[in-house]
Amino acid sequence: MSAALLTFGASAVFVTGTTPAAADPIEGCTATTGAVVAVDFGPFGGKVERGCDTTPTTGYELLRDAGFTTEGTVHDGPAFICRIGNASFNSGTQYPTPDKEACVLTPQATAYWSYWIASPGQKNWTYSPLGAMTRTPKDGDVDAWVFGGTDIGGTSGKPTFSPDDVRAAGGGSPSPDPTGPTGPPTVPPGTVDLPAATRWLSGQLTDGERVVDEGATTANHFLTTEAVYALAGADPKSATARKAADFLATPAQTDAYAYPAGKDGIPDATAAARLALVAEATGRDPRAFGGHDLLADLVKYVCPRDIGDGETIDGCLTKGDFRTTGQSDAQALAVIALLNGGVTPPADAVNRLTGLQCEDGGFTGILIRSGGWCDSDAGSTGLITLALKRAGGHDAAVAKARAYLRKSQLATGAWPSASYMTTGAPAATARAAQALRALGDTPYADAGLFWLSKQQLPSGGFGFEEGETDARVFAAAPVVLAAAKSDLVTLTTPPAVPPTIPPGEGPDAKKGTAYLTDKSRLIQGRYYENAPGSGFADYGLTIDGAYALAATGQDNATLRNVVDFLDKGGKDGKGRGVHDWTLIGTKHAGGGSIGKTAVLAEAVGRNPRAFGGQDLIAALAKAVCPAPSTAPDRSCAAKGAYTNAPSVFSQSLGIIAQVRAGDGAAAAEPIAYLESLQESSGAWPSLIGTPSGAEVDSTAMAAMALDLLPDAKAQAAVDKALAWLATQQKDDGGFPGASGNSVNSAALAIQGMSLDAPKYGAQIGKARKFLVTQQNTDGGFNVAKGGQPGSDVRASTQAVGGATGISFATLTRSLEGTTPEPIPSTSTGTGGTGGTGGTGGTGGTSGTGNTTGGTSGTGGTTGSGGTNGTGGTPVIITPGESPSSSSGAGSAGGNSGSSGSSSSGSGASGGTGTTGGNSAVVTGGSGGGLASTGVQAGALAGAAAVLTLAGWRLVVMARTRRNPAEEDR
Repeated sequence: MSAALLTFGASAVFVTGTTPAAADPIEGCTATTGAVVAVDFGPFGGKVERGCDTTPTTGYELLRDAGFTTEGTVHDGPAFICRIGNASFNSGTQYPTPDKEACVLTPQATAYWSYWIASPGQKNWTYSPLGAMTRTPKDGDVDAWVFGGTDIGGTSGKPTFSPDDVRAAGGGSPSPDPTGPTGPPTVPPGTVDLPAATRWLSGQLTDGERVVDEGATTANHFLTTEAVYALAGADPKSATARKAADFLATPAQTDAYAYPAGKDGIPDATAAARLALVAEATGRDPRAFGGHDLLADLVKYVCPRDIGDGETIDGCLTKGDFRTTGQSDAQALAVIALLNGGVTPPADAVNRLTGLQCEDGGFTGILIRSGGWCDSDAGSTGLITLALKRAGGHDAAVAKARAYLRKSQLATGAWPSASYMTTGAPAATARAAQALRALGDTPYADAGLFWLSKQQLPSGGFGFEEGETDARVFAAAPVVLAAAKSDLVTLTTPPAVPPTIPPGEGPDAKKGTAYLTDKSRLIQGRYYENAPGSGFADYGLTIDGAYALAATGQDNATLRNVVDFLDKGGKDGKGRGVHDWTLIGTKHAGGGSIGKTAVLAEAVGRNPRAFGGQDLIAALAKAVCPAPSTAPDRSCAAKGAYTNAPSVFSQSLGIIAQVRAGDGAAAAEPIAYLESLQESSGAWPSLIGTPSGAEVDSTAMAAMALDLLPDAKAQAAVDKALAWLATQQKDDGGFPGASGNSVNSAALAIQGMSLDAPKYGAQIGKARKFLVTQQNTDGGFNVAKGGQPGSDVRASTQAVGGATGISFATLTRSLEGTTPEPIPSTSTGTGGTGGTGGTGGTGGTSGTGNTTGGTSGTGGTTGSGGTNGTGGTPVIITPGESPSSSSGAGSAGGNSGSSGSSSSGSGASGGTGTTGGNSAVVTGGSGGGLASTGVQAGALAGAAAVLTLAGWRLVVMARTRRNPAEEDR
């Protein structure tokens, strides 16, 4: 091959002079200032000479300002570097000398100066895709010129020395920060005008159904698919998107686009993948689209071997390629289409994507072979990262890609279309922003949207590159998807549909939701208290309630209020926020509580890396124990456990949070530890670091966590766990738990067995019928069958959510369409009215409310005042009574007093005043042997002690036994 092919590649420069400038001293370049160039004179008897330019503008100027001279050819002029010299070697003689190379014609590819580059932290050389005059080196870069031969792909002839050998300060470079920059670009908020963009895009469709290029008469199928993705992303019910999909689904159009070799020929894999995604985005069946099973055809024509390994296969380069793709984007699209169509893609096809990752963590847009020239770009990196995240099991590759995207973002918020460019491109920025949003890096994604908002044209469209004024479909379509805060994976993923529950088989979710959201229990519609009237939020229980609301979708407005309260700095009656419960940032930080909070953020589409002002995912990584702690420190039960999380339940929550956030690599040790705790029976114990028996709750939760992992070991553990769960079911459909025949355990067992619903359908149905028997008329649930009757908030949260069968690991509920409401400040309750005195009895004593007293009762003494949210005492009810209010709301005044007593009024919220005689404790607000983080047993004992010391006689001891493992749930 003639090196003329390389003229506009590695060595082409457009210069006229050869005299070097005064070289900057090599000490002037550092790892963060200037760039270094190295020229290997080894083939001519010399050594590697280095030079520095503290302010490089181009690769050529770097070479010149570093003290080297150059000469071009007669044929090409100085545009092609034919000779290089340096004063430090043989008096500046330029090589190759005229007797070896006349430098008249373009040298052959077997003997010329090839141009190589390496970015900061890059360990291997990359063959430069640009000529030296076009490339702009960055601070910390290093260039190399090597004489010899290579091909156009730069697969041979690399420098014999590494980039680190010739870097500034004598070689070596600091390892790049694996998480990239310390923060996103500092830019003001910006919003893309989504309606304007979709109007413009819709206007590009001829007859409202297809894109036709200017001057053409037939459809541009590629751009039509792009328009469908964008319009469906902006509006899942878009009639325009569906009309365009209908056009593409006509057999003539499908054949023309995806089957150019004929209806029965080998399909164009790129087109087949894109059409499959169109089907999935618009509710069509990709197995019956335009008369073809697109998914089957994709799988059928995956390349079985590398080129050269046996008979050549047309359209195949490497094992795992989808035939005829040629581009890495198409490979990623095909993987996404198969996964979201319910088909497991061949492992080689997914692994092929990981082989496209470059040294810097980004992905190349070309389906290169191993060792080929690899040049990252943000657009391809964004799409492939989404595909690998969706496939699962490639956490290390995803983490490297995430770091690349973060560090390659420009200060403007944009991403360039190619690594060597210094200005942004809308399409690349949109795809990078989509990926980072999916990974939880919302601030970086939002910075990208800011830049995009500045690129939007008056028409509503977007140009190819920064500053362009001609709007293009190719640029606008991915921007619309990014502005809608969606991506191709999200767009085409089938919506999570709760298992169908036949009438009468499951509990009444609507009534259960109403019970949970009643503001007498859910204080200000935001949180549950740990004891009625305490003002002290039970944040674990509050999150349990949010899980239940997310699972049912019955009241998204209240769910939004709860989430905003937790995320936006809401405080309980004691001035405490959610992180006063997680204790994040302290030595007492609980991995289980942090994980539990992060899972809620992930479930509702919030950023777990910035929830409540904290990076929960980073905190979880920090909370992984490197080794067991020694007494008296009990924070770490074992290597791989989370700090201050002594239960399997908590361990599982932490793992779910990390894996869902794409941080599976940091969860490797916690996963291994959780797997090691599984007993031979398939069950998990309740506690970590303390002997305990096998438990339904923990086993179900561990199975949900491991089911997120694609590897065979994890799936085998899940199968074994589900089989054990099925053996624990009682004849009445219930399951054993800490409180007996437990509502909580039955609900968790349903979630666990629903991981394989076809196999365990009968057991699931039986468990749901059991829950029906434990639901009370107020919509709440008992703690356990045969235990004290009466609805319990904690049992109800688990029953309502668990009955759906949706795993915590996959729980998803969009808050789109809900409206944020101001987070209320802590307020005091109003005084209640006085109660009616008991017939023939003595008047009631003074109340304990914190506000002014109520009005005088009839026949008794003055009634008690209502309380505020922080100073009241618990409401008193009798066994089995369903309290009219809980969580700090007292009973209404005016009840008839029994002999020797009189009732008092209560505040609208907060605790009640005392009666002249008896009191009892409401049980609906908390308690029971339940799954999730709740009120501490010690707090219950303390409350009982206070009541006793105050001289109050408990009518009912309402609490059931609790499992110690539940204390941190």
